[in-house]
Amino acid sequence: MTFSIVARSADGESWGVAVASKFLAVGSPVPAAVAGVGAIATQADANVAYKGLALSHLDDGATAEVALQRLLEEDDGRDHRQVGIVDVDGSAASHTGGDCLDWAGGVTGDGYAIQGNILTGPEVVEAMEAAWLASGAETSLERRLLAALTAGDEAGGDSRGRQSAALLVVRDGAGYGGNDDIACDLRVDDAASCGGTPIVELERLLSLSELYLTASTDDEKVAITPELEAELESLATGLGHRDFAAWVGTENYEMRVADDGSWIDVRILEIIREAGR
Repeated sequence: MTFSIVARSADGESWGVAVASKFLAVGSPVPAAVAGVGAIATQADANVAYKGLALSHLDDGATAEVALQRLLEEDDGRDHRQVGIVDVDGSAASHTGGDCLDWAGGVTGDGYAIQGNILTGPEVVEAMEAAWLASGAETSLERRLLAALTAGDEAGGDSRGRQSAALLVVRDGAGYGGNDDIACDLRVDDAASCGGTPIVELERLLSLSELYLTASTDDEKVAITPELEAELESLATGLGHRDFAAWVGTENYEMRVADDGSWIDVRILEIIREAGR
């Protein structure tokens, strides 16, 4: 009922899961990840306890394959389970139980595990792997995972249809304000809310997340000179705000403007100038 990819970035700094299904809120039961530890997707007749157990095994030093074997050995329902795991070093393991509904299967490679069940056919997994490999190491893990998920959907995806999708990526210090490791945690719980295209909606949400919730690179920073500061204050008050800082807080651009007022992201500068016209 689900197809997913679990992966580590080529630089070894990020881990994540992308998943889609004809199942309500698939982002709740399937994915889990911890920075510096690894990631897992548990699906088919999902055993959600696998998430905490697998990450605990990985944190204790087990490889993905060893962690998977421990899960299966302790579970009488293993023949109904499907699991993908990637560990801290990028080693991957995948399991498809013999009682999973057709088409069901998976593939692993350096840094990724791809799996699905009740799919239109093996071409779904094949398309996901091809898209993952084609996306290139220079692409962010978020975008690589989404590209693979999109390819699987376009190849047929879940044979029952589309309902939900999710994207989870972790990286040390990547969370809001740098206070946790959640680089991206996006979910489309029901396709009825987005015209029946949850993966398309997931891509839209990722673009918004990249704008609001990621830190600006040095190339994106524009120094705020006294002249620019005066312009920003004028634009903000002209838009009805107390001052520029109030505008930033109201629009949720805190991650894109320096706390000390020394720089502004070039995109935010363009946004406020456009709004003030």
